[in-house]
Amino acid sequence: MNILTTLWLTSLTSAVSIQAFTSSAVNSRVPPNVIQSPSPSSTSLSAGKGFAKVDESAKFQQLLGELQAEGVPLLGCDADQVNTFSAALWTTLSEMSEDDKGQTACLVLEKIPVGALTAFTEDFSILKMQDRLMHFLPELRRISVSVVGKGIGPALVLETIDRTPEEIEEAAQRTALAEGRTNEEPCIQSLRNFVQRMVIGLQACPYTKEVDLSATGLQAQGVTPGPVAYRFSPSTDVCGALASFWTCICELSGYPEETLSTTVLSLPGIGAGVDKAAHNRFAAVVELISRNLCLYRGDDVFGLVHFHPAYNRMTIFPDDKAAYGHLPPRPWLRPMLNHMGFTKEATDFTDEDLSMSDYQRRSPFTAINILRASQLDAASGAKSIVDLDVGDGRTEKASGLTTYCRNAIRLADVGEESLKEQLDEEIQLSMS
Repeated sequence: MNILTTLWLTSLTSAVSIQAFTSSAVNSRVPPNVIQSPSPSSTSLSAGKGFAKVDESAKFQQLLGELQAEGVPLLGCDADQVNTFSAALWTTLSEMSEDDKGQTACLVLEKIPVGALTAFTEDFSILKMQDRLMHFLPELRRISVSVVGKGIGPALVLETIDRTPEEIEEAAQRTALAEGRTNEEPCIQSLRNFVQRMVIGLQACPYTKEVDLSATGLQAQGVTPGPVAYRFSPSTDVCGALASFWTCICELSGYPEETLSTTVLSLPGIGAGVDKAAHNRFAAVVELISRNLCLYRGDDVFGLVHFHPAYNRMTIFPDDKAAYGHLPPRPWLRPMLNHMGFTKEATDFTDEDLSMSDYQRRSPFTAINILRASQLDAASGAKSIVDLDVGDGRTEKASGLTTYCRNAIRLADVGEESLKEQLDEEIQLSMS
């Protein structure tokens, strides 16, 4: 697969502008102390420049004319960055996915290289062949994405087909499961309570001391503390979740860290509930989000932390290797404890004791913390990655051992009764 890997830091020089579709999927209010325009020194993911060759431009224009003659709307978008392009794409797909009737649209992106568009379409095609994920992402089955003229120009044809009666029922069930769970004010308040209890009270993150301020204590490493943005989307659709996620990435890219440090995106309509089906849905959606970010090496710029009320690392794929945005595999905890000198705990802790570690990711509903990679690097230090003997002759690269071991010990000491009781209170608050 020809994945475009050229990614660098540059100024955010254009905002997303789509002439036919708009989205209210994410509450884009900035914190009170955040300025209302991006900084010229902001961070952005760049796709580079370039589009169809001069000798192909006439053919490209002809193809666009033929689409327009067929009644396909041409949506001009002035995005020139990976983040703004992705926000435009998923916002458009989100709007189309909400309609039971099939639609076709053409998204014209003259400032985005054809190679970047091709990379997305190839990965999307591969995704649709992966039953492990698609079983929990059924709304994507009716969507197809292709590059106009097989790459002759920088435009994507987006198509949906009519929902089948079974698909209409599935969408209705998702909406019903989320009913009463997607009210913004109680959701945000319950999430702030979780951050206060787990992240600050139990010190799950040593560099967060207040619910509205992040990256404290890293000044010596060149990191300035800044506000935390709490963003919200009620969507139950995976395309809506992606649209909200990329909107958050655009916002973070547009401001320096002292103005906007990190973002917590609430997605209560994704994987609503605490049963196995809800967790499977959550795991599939956040895997797709992580995958979409990493497609253009966005993991070099941002880090993700995934949360769900039934978070269970043993059922996250893969369960024996690192998974982006997730806790390390639970079987790694004993080797980690041994590596850090906690030999007594490594020996005496039961499997149930170690399972308490999952509670650091058990928030009242699905949420994603979007962090700046520069802050993560400063927090972990240059020597944080170690060769960890995980048993059976396997050695894996692992990082963050100090934090993961400390949290495992503290949460085992608190015990499940107290942890579950407090989580249940936060879940109830989110539904009030």
